[in-house]
Parts: sequence; structure tokens; C-alpha cells
Amino acid sequence: MTSIFSVAPQSLEEMRQQVLERFASLIENQTRTQLFANNIGALVHDVNAEINAGHEQSIRLLDNIDISQTDRDAIQSRLRSDMALAGRLDKTLELLLGERQRQWDMNDEHLKRVMLDFNRTVENLAGTLIEKDLLERQSHVLENIIISHEKVTQWRQFVQGILASFHSIFPFNFFYIAFAEEHGLALYLYFLGDYSDEVKTSVRGKLTREMLAKLGLPEDTLIDIEEFEIPAHTKADSISDIDLITVRVPQLDMLNLAGVLGVAYGSMQKLTAQEASVIRSILAVMVMVVGSSKALSKTLAELEYYSTHDPLTGLHNRRHFNEMLEYEIDRSERHNHEFSILMLDLDDFKDINDTYGHPCGDATLCAVSEIVRSTMRKGDLTTRIGGDEFAIILTETSQEGAREVAEKLRVALRDHKFEAPNGKTFHTTTSIGLIAYPKDAQNISDLMAGVDIGLYRAKSIGKDSVCSVEEVEDKIQTGRNVRDHAEKMREALRNDHIKPYFQPVIDCKSGEIFAYEALARLVEPNGETISAGAFIEIIEKYGMGRELDRVMIQKSLETLKAHIAAQGAPRKLFINLSSQEIQGRGVLGFAEKLCQELEIPPQNIVFELLERDAIGDMTRMRKFLAELRKSGFSFALDDFGSGYNSFHYLRELHFEFVKLDGDFVRNILVSKIDRALVSNLSRLCRDLGMLMVAEFVESQEIMDELNAMGVDYAQGFHLGVPTPRIN
Repeated sequence: MTSIFSVAPQSLEEMRQQVLERFASLIENQTRTQLFANNIGALVHDVNAEINAGHEQSIRLLDNIDISQTDRDAIQSRLRSDMALAGRLDKTLELLLGERQRQWDMNDEHLKRVMLDFNRTVENLAGTLIEKDLLERQSHVLENIIISHEKVTQWRQFVQGILASFHSIFPFNFFYIAFAEEHGLALYLYFLGDYSDEVKTSVRGKLTREMLAKLGLPEDTLIDIEEFEIPAHTKADSISDIDLITVRVPQLDMLNLAGVLGVAYGSMQKLTAQEASVIRSILAVMVMVVGSSKALSKTLAELEYYSTHDPLTGLHNRRHFNEMLEYEIDRSERHNHEFSILMLDLDDFKDINDTYGHPCGDATLCAVSEIVRSTMRKGDLTTRIGGDEFAIILTETSQEGAREVAEKLRVALRDHKFEAPNGKTFHTTTSIGLIAYPKDAQNISDLMAGVDIGLYRAKSIGKDSVCSVEEVEDKIQTGRNVRDHAEKMREALRNDHIKPYFQPVIDCKSGEIFAYEALARLVEPNGETISAGAFIEIIEKYGMGRELDRVMIQKSLETLKAHIAAQGAPRKLFINLSSQEIQGRGVLGFAEKLCQELEIPPQNIVFELLERDAIGDMTRMRKFLAELRKSGFSFALDDFGSGYNSFHYLRELHFEFVKLDGDFVRNILVSKIDRALVSNLSRLCRDLGMLMVAEFVESQEIMDELNAMGVDYAQGFHLGVPTPRIN
């Protein structure tokens, strides 16, 4: 099939032009054919008319010619026949030309309609199709609209880079970005090229009015304009003919794009429909990108701020305090300066939250922050390091100067009236720890540990006080030793270095071994043995009692099982428990299961607790004793007499054994008071049906005296030292 195009069209517009030219050529050819036919018809009609006129004249002339009538009649008949034929031919040609004219008119209408339909179709396609060149130009612009951290933090420069690229592909003169701010509208106006002040003023006014109108904002809206110039080869002497393409953000509240309302593209060049469509799509992308960049920039700025500031009070936070403390140490060391640290903790702040609610507590912290901030010098650093604790670095300040500042601050806080929600007022006080560099400590860890010691000392002496730190190195070292011991105990429990040692409990009357008490020992890898008593406070402080109890129960019962297998007769065994176990931690079930597995009668096991631990919660203690006896175990109250209300415990609770505090026992030979107490306590326990065990028996004389008093059992180094085996 032959193409209607002489040369393949390169664009939609070129195709439209070629097709319309072909249609015009067809119409022109048809018009010429029509004119030619009409001329031929007219010529035939004229010729026939001339022939008929000649024939009529010939017929008239025959009357004057001398011929026979027959010939005359024949000639006239022939002429009239030719005239009739010419008349018929004329009428036939007229009918033919009339029908042909009707066909031509119909074809003309068809051609015109096809031309109009084609033209409309092409125009519609032009409104929906984008040429390859436009797509490539659009892609070049969009390639530069990529968000990164650097571009977000410098979003104004980011926009200028986009516009420079945009301008190189789609030349324009001006660009607007509108943001809704708290008190009005912020407009960022970009000039592409060099313009006079008159043009800039005119542009500013005209585009601002058009922008407000297209965004649907009142003309009296408060506007803050920031202008930028981007080098470009464009210039305008007037702005009478500017095409302004504006894209606004739909559903602004839902998108939350940092208040961006829209962008506007102003160009003095006439744009095609395709170009306007592409530019509008680019602007829609820019609205999202610019809004997102500004929002992210704002968010990053807030994150950066809150990374070093407390969101409630606006003071710097612990992170910034640590950074500045390190800096201040370096600075003071270089310049041989002193500086001091104050650590503040509000006294009984929890009562404020509990009494007036947390909002009042927050308001109190903010008020305290203002008092502290206003009291400090400009170069000092005030921080809230958490909760109701504040830390202050006093630059180039000695301990004596820091104490003056601390006292001034303490009085200011004590005298301030804080408002309660019920309209009344209340007061609060603060305890302040103080430490100086380099007098008291020379590094961050020692400074912070020392100022904490000063703060806790201020709390311990009655609050509302300022305390500096003396002998801070010794106190810090003591704290570190405690931590080292705690880690040592954890390591020992993890690596199976805790072993039970067994000390005999002697029957005072017979002198025979009645039972053994299992005592924990830490056996070092080098064989050195350390009594767990050296770690007892650490075990309680760091919550390792439960783990130690289970290790001791299992190993003690296994040792007892080995003794039974070897000797045949079971011994009664006293095993210490920590105070945690009366909180329902399942130790009795653990021990009962072991007894079943090892075939040890529970009646041979006596669990003992220190008096101060056993009597902390009478309700739980009663429940614990009931479960213990239900399982078949017995109970011993250790260190009896060390508490303030021991007789009350004997009245409220029943114990199988009462182990008398060794401080009473060791002095019965020289103290009448201790002798009387032990004698009467022995008698009391006997009357109550409880068996007494006296500890710390260190001589035969004490043993004899205890026997004379009627004490049931005794233990101590004189009677037997702890050993790894049960004899």
C-alpha cells in the first residue's frame, strides 16, 4: 500500500499538517473537475443551441428553395429529428451534470467533515500525548530532584540547583515558593537572570497578588519575602505578558509538608500545551520535594537541638554535660584553671508528683530550671541530667567560690513559692553535692563519682544542705572495690567456684554432733578459700542471693547424700536462705524435688533465715513457714536477739530452732547482763517448745556455762571448724 506521506512525519503536528495538505489537494482537484464538467456542459449546451438555431433557419429557408415537396418534407423531418436529439442530449447532459454536482457537493461535505474530525482528533492527541523531546527534557529536570541529607539541611541551595537545571531545559524568568508560617505567608522569590530594580519591584507586586489569588488567600495576608538571584541568560524589561503556572498542595493538613502551599512558574515565553502539561507535572513534584525537604530540615534541626537539650526545661541534657565536662577538663588543664561541679537533687520531689500530680511536678521542674539559670553566670553550664537532678559546671571557680554559689542557689530554691493546682503554694528544698577540679579529682569518672558522694551525704545529714567531698579517692576506691567483689561473686557462681563447707552443731548435753550447718565458701583457682560472709552485703545489694541459695542447696544435699551412702545414717543439715526466698520464688519446690531425687528425708533439712530478713513481712513469713512445714522441712531463726522486737516475733510465729546471736554468747563469762539474757532466753524458748542453738562458742568454759543454762545446742570454732565434708 502506498503511503499518503511523501516523507514520514517526525511529530504529531507535522503529521497533521501533511494530512490536511492532502485533504486540501483533494478538495482542490475535485473543485477543478467540477468546474471543468460545468464548462463542458455549458459548451455542449451552447453548441446544441447554435445547431438548433441553424436547423430552424434551414427549415425556414427550405420554403424558398425549389425542390419537391417530398424532398422538402424529408429534409425538414431530418432537421427536426436532429433538433429533438440535441434537445434530449441537452436534457440528459443537464441531468448528468446535476447528479454529478450533487455527488460533488456530498463529497465536499464528507471531505470537510473528515478534515474537521481529523483536526479535532489530532488536537485531542496533542493534549494527551507528550513528545519524546519533552519527555527527555522532563527527565533531565527530575534527575536533579533527589533528596539527600546535605540537600535537606541546605534546602534553599538545593532549590536553586533544581531551578538552574529546570531553566536550562525550560527557560523561564521567575519562580515562587509559598509557605504558610505561624504569622502569615513566607514567599521565596527566585529571579532567573539579571533584572533591574524596577522590574523586580513590579514582579514582586504582580506575582504576589496572583499567587495570593490562586492560593485563595486574602490580599491583606502578612507576607515575608526572601529573594534569590540565579545566574541565567534571560532578561525582561517589563512583565506585562507573564504566563504564571501555579500548583498548590491539595489537602494541606493531611500532607503536612512543613506548611508549603504551592509553587509558581513565571515565564514570558509562550508555552505549548504539552510544555505546560510537563511543567505542571514537574511543579507538582517540586511541591512535594521542597515541602519534604523543608519539613525534614526542620525535623533534623529539632533532633539536633533535642540531642543536646532537655525537652521539658530547655536546659542542656546529660549528653551535652558529658561533652562539655570533657572539654572543660582539657581547657582547665591547658590553662591551669580550676572549675567546680554542683549536683542538685530536689528533696522529696516524689511527694509533689503524688500530691499535686505530674503536671505540677513538671511545672516545678521548669520553675527550678529558671531559678538555676538566672542564678548562674553567663559562662556556666546548667543541665538537667534526668528526673529531678541538675548538674552545673562552674567554670574557673574554686571549691570555696562554688560553695558560695551553691548556698545562694539552695536559699533561692528554699525561699521560692511554687504554685499548686488548688491555688495554694508550697516550698521545696534541694540537696547539693560539690566537687572541684583538680583539687578533689582529676578525671571524669572520679569527678562524677565524687559529686554523687557529696550529694548523698547532703541527703543523709537531713537534706537542704550543701556537701563537698573529702577524701574522695578513698571513697571512690571503696565503691570500686564493692563492684569488683560483686563481679568476682558473679564469676564464682558462673564458674562453679562456690562450695559448701560444713560446721558441726553439738548437743550440749551429750557432746555428740547433732547436725551440720552448710556455709558458703568461695574457692579461688589458687586454692584460697574466702568466706561468703565477706560478700554477704554485696550478695544482698546486687540480688545474687537466690542464685547462691540454689547452688548451696544442691551441693549441700549432694554432699549429704554421699555421706548417707558412706555412713548409712542421715545427719540433720542447716542451710541458709536469703530474704528473697520468702517472696514466693519457688525454693521449697526446688529443695523438695532434690530431696526426692536424692532420697533424702525433708525432716533432715532445716532452713534458716536471719531475724532481720525473716520478720520484714509477717504475712509472707507465715505463708512461707506453712509451706515449708507442709513439705516436711524445719525452720531456724538466725541471729535471734539482734532485732528491736524479738519477743514479738516469738509470740507471733513459731520456729523449730532459734539460733542466738553470737554477741550475747561470747560475753556470758564476763557480762552479767549477757549471761542473764542468754539464761532467760534459753528458758523462754524451752517454755515455747523451741530449741535454742548458741553460736560463737570459742572456749570450753563458754560451752560448760551454756550446758549449765540448759541451752540445747551449740556451734563455734571451739567445737569444730567448717570443712568440705560431713563426718
